[in-house]
Amino acid sequence: MKTVTLYTDGACSGNPGPGGWGAILSYQEHNRELSGGEANTTNNRMELTAVIKGLEALKEPCIVELFSDSKYVIDALEKGWALGWQKKGWIKADKKPALNPDLWEKLLKLCQKHQMRYHWVKGHADNPMNNRCDQLAVAESKKF
Repeated sequence: MKTVTLYTDGACSGNPGPGGWGAILSYQEHNRELSGGEANTTNNRMELTAVIKGLEALKEPCIVELFSDSKYVIDALEKGWALGWQKKGWIKADKKPALNPDLWEKLLKLCQKHQMRYHWVKGHADNPMNNRCDQLAVAESKKF
């Protein structure tokens, strides 16, 4: 299996408001930038969308090193929260509905195709790939 690195970020101006997402897929010396946005969304929806779009771009099962500054995304995947919400009909441990079940459903299905490894990175810090994803996401959000 190929090992690819996926950096992702989401941005939103207002929450909800216009938003954008950015993703960078890296394999060996090749980098591929992806980005998009929506007129009315939330930051967490953009964070999830960035990961989904990055994984959808892969043409075969891979070992994926996922880097995100979103605790929401990394913790829910790494700690199994999202799978738990899914098993309970999208209800969280506090009995409140889990947000974004449509995107979590897509993401969990995509994660099953790959060997996922999760890495949280500090946002707006000294990580050039994360900073580039942020630039892509913010630029997309400004289109609306």
